[in-house]
Amino acid sequence: MKKITRLLTIAFALMMMTGICFAVDFNEALKPVAEGIESFLLPVIVIVGAAGSIFCISLGVKYAKAEEPQDREKAKSHLKSAIIGFFIIFILIVGLKLMLPSMIDWMDSTTAESSASAS
Repeated sequence: MKKITRLLTIAFALMMMTGICFAVDFNEALKPVAEGIESFLLPVIVIVGAAGSIFCISLGVKYAKAEEPQDREKAKSHLKSAIIGFFIIFILIVGLKLMLPSMIDWMDSTTAESSASAS
């Protein structure tokens, strides 16, 4: 099953690269997907921000309560990792929100060029 899936993926990628699949207008399918992504990005940003803040606060409390030096270093390491991960996820989500209109424009122009060359 994995070989068939891999083979179909490679075949589809080759067809897209050669322009065979671009004769189809993807705008009809793209608009609902883009609207769906846009509609859930703001709540995701809020949820990730709230959850990340609460998690970092709880790790900060663990760090403050740690009495043993090795427990303090472990809590400090966990806090650093959580803050770095939180910022990476947050930046990626915000980046997606900011880049989504550019990606939609790129897709529109690509499909328009491909459909014009296919006709």
